[in-house]
Amino acid sequence: MKGKKMRKAVNSGIEAIQKHGSRVVGEGMHMLPAAGLMVAAGVLGKVADRQKKFVTVINSYTTHIPGHVHLNVLGEKLVAVLKAKGYNVWYANVGAAICDGIAMGHFGMKYSLPSRELITDQIESIIGAHPCDGWIGIGNCDKIVPGMLNAMVRLNIPSVYVSGGPMLAGQKKTDLITIFEGVGSEAAGKMSPTQLESLANTACRTCGSCAGMFTANSMNCLAEAIGLAQPGNGTIPAAVWTNEEKTSWAINPERIKLVEQAADTLENALLNNVRPLDIVTKASIDNAFILDMAMGGSTNTILHTLALATEAGIPYPIKRLNQLAKVTPTVCKVSPSRPDIHIEDVHRKGGIAAILKSVFQDRRAPLNLDLTTCVGSLRNVVEKAPDPDGDVIRSGEKAFSKEGGLAVLYGNIAPEGSVVKTAGVDKEMMQFTGRAKCYDSQESALEAILKGKVVDGDVVVIRYEGPKGGPGMQEMLSPTSALKGRGIKAALVTDGRFSGGTRGLCIGHVSPEAAAGGPIAIIKNGDIIKIDAGKRTIAIELSAQEIKKRLSKLKPFVPKVTGGWLGRYARHVLSAHTGAVMDNAVRISNNKKGRS
Repeated sequence: MKGKKMRKAVNSGIEAIQKHGSRVVGEGMHMLPAAGLMVAAGVLGKVADRQKKFVTVINSYTTHIPGHVHLNVLGEKLVAVLKAKGYNVWYANVGAAICDGIAMGHFGMKYSLPSRELITDQIESIIGAHPCDGWIGIGNCDKIVPGMLNAMVRLNIPSVYVSGGPMLAGQKKTDLITIFEGVGSEAAGKMSPTQLESLANTACRTCGSCAGMFTANSMNCLAEAIGLAQPGNGTIPAAVWTNEEKTSWAINPERIKLVEQAADTLENALLNNVRPLDIVTKASIDNAFILDMAMGGSTNTILHTLALATEAGIPYPIKRLNQLAKVTPTVCKVSPSRPDIHIEDVHRKGGIAAILKSVFQDRRAPLNLDLTTCVGSLRNVVEKAPDPDGDVIRSGEKAFSKEGGLAVLYGNIAPEGSVVKTAGVDKEMMQFTGRAKCYDSQESALEAILKGKVVDGDVVVIRYEGPKGGPGMQEMLSPTSALKGRGIKAALVTDGRFSGGTRGLCIGHVSPEAAAGGPIAIIKNGDIIKIDAGKRTIAIELSAQEIKKRLSKLKPFVPKVTGGWLGRYARHVLSAHTGAVMDNAVRISNNKKGRS
């Protein structure tokens, strides 16, 4: 690491691994007991093998998540390739991998966002206790992806992230969101229970992360733009159909090849001493958000990318997103914004590189193609991509919108910002004024929507669902899908967050949150709320004096959960505008660097 500038490590143990890698455990007579155990585990054939480099594969296989059910197969293939290259290979699996779609609709959703921190901490623990020279993370779904990316910059040793790939769309181009919106349709009498059950049987049939531009696929795509993942990471499908009825599938050979190529990519990083903090910079974070804007990605990507910036020690104000949105065209729309287009369609038209090429050809966004990635220069990837096809991926001239598909709204409800996916908002809903209907939990709001108590023109306010208030900032896919399924023209405002599958005028991440005494807590039923997504504003029509009066009468928030992991999380998590990171994540300013 001679000559490398390094951010100060989280502790002296990680610093030693950054400097010496596996030599921490692979040298010295005092480490022979450890070598004996490595022989017992099959990591070493004989004690003398400890002189070779050690690499770690950290998988997240589980049958809890369809996006992860095939990762055991991919992991085994990757381990075999690494062993064939002569490395000593440690193979581990992280826990706390949660399927947001299964956790949705019950208390379990509160564990989802906090699991991002658990995954990062587990990886730190695994490598901190078993030092290696480099590692590869295999993930796919919502919090596992950012958890692994955050671990890469925290540890800052040569590493690569590779995903399991997106699910194929189901029969009649359906996906998970089709089912969620079907629940609202069934409640409104527009679909029979039998039809809804049939839909649930056919919409999600293969392994892979859910088929649209939801959170998992958005983050897997952004990992390419940042440079921590290989080209194709976000769009090569996980599976291929093996029959015309779309009921039988096999793992996609193209996806297997990409995973096996990760061994070559890591080897190159080891040879050239390329580390995550050589890749993750303010400019690469810009590139990620430009891609996000161009493809109308999930609002959750804002949380996760801000968290990555914080973990990397990069100050990145959330207001920067509006600056990028102004100069970034929306050149691609995928389900849920365009229900008949899925990730597999994007892949057929050139994938993420083709989207970036379209944006670069537009010449307005500050897309930097000369940054380092895990496979070299981003320019080499983008210049080889096909030109926009004009339908799935459009040119800047014929873009869906001249501005990006995400926006940060400010106002007296959200003085520190709030987030909306403008790519999923109908034009007639971009400006909206309505009367507030307030709920202090997602469950009470969903019940009201399904019982017909929310009507056209309402602004549904769901509060005390933020990082501290929830706790865990659970997603609001059930109420937003219910509004869409029932055909209600209403807005939804919350200090919670939304699924990547959400569409409509849904404004989340309102900061400060209600539990922190934010103004969203003082809204009353019947208050007039004015939203202008185009002008990036959201406000309650009250005088400053009245707002101050109501805030002064707010009672201190009483935590809903105090015990266990969620209780600890609620005590230490920060606001959504920071990426909802833990309070010890802001360790050191980006300008304060140590040399090692």
